Amino acid sequence: MNFISTRGGEKVTGAQAIVKGLADDGGLFVPENFPPVTREELEEMLPLSYPERAAKVLSKYLDDYDGAELLSALEAAYSKFDGDPAPLVRIDEGIYILELWHGPTCAFKDMALTVLPYLLRKGADICGIKQNILILVATSGDTGKAALEGFKDAPGIKIMVFYPDDGVSKMQKLQMCTQEGSNVNVVAVKGNFDDCQTAVKKIFADKEYAKILAEKNVILSSANSINFGRLAPQIAYYFSAYLDLVSGGQIEMGEEIDFSVPTGNFGNILAAYYAKRMGLPIRRLHCASNMNNILTDFFASGSYDTHREFYKTTSPSMDILISSNLERLLFEVCGRNAARTAELMKDLREKGVYKVTAEEKARIAAIFDGGFANEDEVVETVYDVFCDTGYTMDTHTGCAMKVALDWFEKNKKDTIKMVVVSTANPYKFPQDVLYAVTGNDVKDSFKGIKRLHAATAMAVPKSLSGLRDKPVRFTKSVKRDKLFEEVLEFVDNK
Repeated sequence: MNFISTRGGEKVTGAQAIVKGLADDGGLFVPENFPPVTREELEEMLPLSYPERAAKVLSKYLDDYDGAELLSALEAAYSKFDGDPAPLVRIDEGIYILELWHGPTCAFKDMALTVLPYLLRKGADICGIKQNILILVATSGDTGKAALEGFKDAPGIKIMVFYPDDGVSKMQKLQMCTQEGSNVNVVAVKGNFDDCQTAVKKIFADKEYAKILAEKNVILSSANSINFGRLAPQIAYYFSAYLDLVSGGQIEMGEEIDFSVPTGNFGNILAAYYAKRMGLPIRRLHCASNMNNILTDFFASGSYDTHREFYKTTSPSMDILISSNLERLLFEVCGRNAARTAELMKDLREKGVYKVTAEEKARIAAIFDGGFANEDEVVETVYDVFCDTGYTMDTHTGCAMKVALDWFEKNKKDTIKMVVVSTANPYKFPQDVLYAVTGNDVKDSFKGIKRLHAATAMAVPKSLSGLRDKPVRFTKSVKRDKLFEEVLEFVDNK
């Protein structure tokens, strides 16, 4: 299968799309078409393991990769998880939680970033690329650690992560700044996530920067969800959740379901949209935001306006005002009109705002709706679910649960099954979850872990509890206009 740019003028293979990460015109690569998964194929996937299901989905897009080798890579990646990579938990009548945080870094980003090193390295081999690869990552918290862990000590690859100074949780910062590996680097950026992401995108788009790096035998690639290699493995867990509902007798094959997805950069929920386009029986997708509810307002008004207050919240991975993957959805709802997509992105870049047409808005509304939770509502939701069911969830999942419950409150006769996508282990945000569950406010993350465990009896991941004794390796903080200087220093550091 070939891939095309959302802004037109470029067509590449799957391997090329993954290695490049971003199109030459600044657009995002999307599949030339959506490969169908038939009902018969869904039936055949029912008894399969998670890696086998994922291989079936990914091979639909990545037909230039060897199928048996791809399956082997997926099995190796998901063997690093604690049991089932994506278990489904029944919370209440008609409400389920898809847990995506059983990987090495306790966040849903592991679902893709344990696989991406294989996809990238193999993709480079397929393309005949001999240069060293430098991966640049802008993170709002979880992507950074998952990418660092996935790519540490990978031959021929270096990885550099930029995160917003004071814009991630203490546990997320510790995870990144104590990262092991000889090929990794972590730098804080003065500003918010949008500042990080914009600065990194600028490096990718600058031809002079590319020339300088080429002279050093280095090419750039990305591990953010702008890279299709990050997005593709995420499509698989929507299929797996649906199949688990069928095999568990919760729904009949062919019955439609809804997903409520916490999202900031729009990658997680876009993967669900891609699954629907492939034929998975999804009725609606509920886009859950925190107080940075730019997506909620966009779905309601059709106007995407970044001229608004930015909030630092207890769900920092969603503290985003520029949702990069929304470009891929815009490309679809405007009829795959690359010129139109480029125009909207130009308006965003130059004016900080764009507006879709009434027809485009209607196409979005046919599938998507948006909702959000403020900080008090997150606390209340996490507390209520814990008291009513004994289930402990993190703050991001709390946003998605609030949106799901709001939907049923407004649509009391709706009997659709709802899957809430849970994106992080509660112990990644121990103080905030502890406060929500018990009202106990502590300043120290590890004291928060201890008290949260006492309150919930939920097992503490060793990868988090062991952070206390790991040395901090990375402490540098720079202005956003200094990122390329840091990149060059890292490249030259043998």
